[in-house]
Amino acid sequence: MTDDHPLACSALDKTYRLGKSTLPILRGIDIAFPARGLNTIQGASGSGKSTLLQILGGLEAPDRGEVRWQGESIYGFSRARLAAWRNLTVGFVFQAYHLFPELTAVENVDFPARLARRGDTEMSKALLDQVGLGSRLHHLPAELSGGEQQRIAIARALRNNPALLLADEPTGNLDQATGHGIVDLLLRLQGERQNCLIIVTHDNAIAALGQQRYHLTDGRLDPRSD
Repeated sequence: MTDDHPLACSALDKTYRLGKSTLPILRGIDIAFPARGLNTIQGASGSGKSTLLQILGGLEAPDRGEVRWQGESIYGFSRARLAAWRNLTVGFVFQAYHLFPELTAVENVDFPARLARRGDTEMSKALLDQVGLGSRLHHLPAELSGGEQQRIAIARALRNNPALLLADEPTGNLDQATGHGIVDLLLRLQGERQNCLIIVTHDNAIAALGQQRYHLTDGRLDPRSD
């Protein structure tokens, strides 16, 4: 791990227990991600892409191995420090949006900042403007399209200006045209903010956009050069 590659994992294993049997998902993964740029991880459904992303983002501990941020093992953090690290260092974009249905667009975006006692509605409004939803500030998620909800989720993920942005099949619930718009938005915002963006996807076209490309097969992560 160097300053140019602040996120790294080594000897990462994860197995799920299914009744009396076990299902290995990740096997001995070693990788370091650059501080800036787009990284894509491709793989079939059920290959473990989402599990890997959750482990990298501090949401699910591995069975073995470690994830390091700037040289420190995140799963050695206290629960409070790990939660603070997730909130301030990592932004998550999920396939299912995960917006709070009772909160307006601007309240959803401001939520991570309020957790960190940094709430500032004006900053959240500016982010919604940036993703093209400045006229939807006070709409509830149910009043918005899927593409609009995903744009809110992206604005929320960026609210604390994270160094690491993790997107799990961000176009999976969207039609093709809307999905392309979401990917274009993610790439534009990554270019402006110069953070590390990791997208897991089963889509060949999205995977091909990565400056660093990987394929997850049989629990192992291999670089792609094609």
